[in-house]
Amino acid sequence: LTFLAPLAVRAQAPQDFSKVEIKTTKLADNFYTLEGQGGTIGVLAGPDGVFMVDSQFAPLSEKIAAAIKQISDRPIRFLVNTHVHGDHTGGDENFGKMGVTILARENLRKRLEHPNPGANGQPGVPMPPAGLPVITYDAPLTLHWNGEEIRLIPAPKAHTDGDTFVQFVNANVIMTGDFFRSIQFPNIDRNSGGSLPGLIDALNAVIELAGPATKIVPGHGPVVDRTAVAAQRDMVLAIRDRVAKLVKEGKTQEQVIAAKPTADYDAKVQQPGTTADRFVGQLYAELKK
Repeated sequence: LTFLAPLAVRAQAPQDFSKVEIKTTKLADNFYTLEGQGGTIGVLAGPDGVFMVDSQFAPLSEKIAAAIKQISDRPIRFLVNTHVHGDHTGGDENFGKMGVTILARENLRKRLEHPNPGANGQPGVPMPPAGLPVITYDAPLTLHWNGEEIRLIPAPKAHTDGDTFVQFVNANVIMTGDFFRSIQFPNIDRNSGGSLPGLIDALNAVIELAGPATKIVPGHGPVVDRTAVAAQRDMVLAIRDRVAKLVKEGKTQEQVIAAKPTADYDAKVQQPGTTADRFVGQLYAELKK
C-alpha cells in the first residue's frame, strides 16, 4: 500500500506531461539514453533499426518517438520491458501500434493482462492487446542487432517477479530497471512478486557481470559503475541485518521503522525522502514471514 499510494494520488490528480522534455545522452557509439518522466529509456541505433528498453508513460510516446528520430531515421523494431510498472511500460500500446515487437518476461505479460487492483481497491486496467509482449522468455535471451550482442537476463523475484536486466556487450552498458536505482532507497514491490533474496541476487549478478569500465544505467538516477551497485548491495545487507535483529527481539513494524536502521545511510542516498521507511517496512515484512 505504501508503494501504491503515489499511484492513487496520480489517479486523483493526473500528471501534466505537456512540459516534459526528453533529454538524450550518448553513452557509446550507437547507444543512447532518453530521460523524460519515469524510467530511463535505452536506445540502440543502427542500420537494422532501433532497439528500445522501456517506454515511460503513454502521453510521452510522441515526444519519445521524435527524440529517437533525431538519433536514427530507421524504424523502431524491438522494445523490451525491464519490469511491469507503468512508468516503464505505459507507452507500450502506442509503440505496439507503430509495429514495434515487444519482448518481456512471461510474468510481466501476465501482470499486464491481469494487473493488481489500485490502492483504492478498484480493478486494474489491463493492457490492450497491442501493448502486450509478443515474445516472452524466462531464460536468458540473446539478440544480435546492429552489430551488437544484446543479452536479456531475467532477475527472478527482485523488484518484481518479471524483472529483466539488459546487457549491451560491445557498448559495455548494462540497464538494470528498478531493482537498482542510483537515487532513493531500494523498493521491493512485494505486491508484484518482488523479494529480498531476489533483490540481493540481482545486484550480485550485475556486480559479477560488469567490468570496471561498464556503464550501469539504473531504472532511475544517474549512470554509475559497478562500485555503486556493490555499495548498494552492501547497504541492503547491513540494513537487513539490523532489521532482522529487531524482528528477533519482537519489535513491531512501527517500532522497527522508529528505530531508524537506515540513519547512517540517509546522507549517502540521493533523495531518501520517505523511501527509507518504505524500504524498512518491506524488509520487516520479508523477515517477519
